[in-house]
Amino acid sequence: MEVLTLLETIEEMLGRSANIPFVNKSLVDKDQLLDVINEIKMKMPDELKQAKWVKEERQKILVDAQKEANQLIKEAENRIISMIDEHEITKKAYEQKAEIIDSANAFSKDLIDGTKKYADEILAELEANLQDKLNVIKDNRKELK
Repeated sequence: MEVLTLLETIEEMLGRSANIPFVNKSLVDKDQLLDVINEIKMKMPDELKQAKWVKEERQKILVDAQKEANQLIKEAENRIISMIDEHEITKKAYEQKAEIIDSANAFSKDLIDGTKKYADEILAELEANLQDKLNVIKDNRKELK
């Protein structure tokens, strides 16, 4: 994450800056700081693209999970239709159908829940990192004023 590296560069600049006695202020090379901020602005869309990619991948996984669940259900239904010849077989087929559908639905739900949780964790971590760095930038800008 290049943005985080650039924000760390700003922190280092502030750490190396000369302090003004009695006012808790620091002297920073304005041009150098603006260069780093401009570079962050250029890199920020990449970070947002990454978050968008994670969201799109999550959606693809959800769609694939639903397709797989539908395929499992369809396979179960086809299997049951082929076993309708005798009463005992039919009874057993209905029981197996229910088990397969329940299993497919449970698998689908688990996969969807896990995918949502994973995507949420990734997005939450990215959001927290971006918020922390934005707060640092805001604090640094306040000190510059």
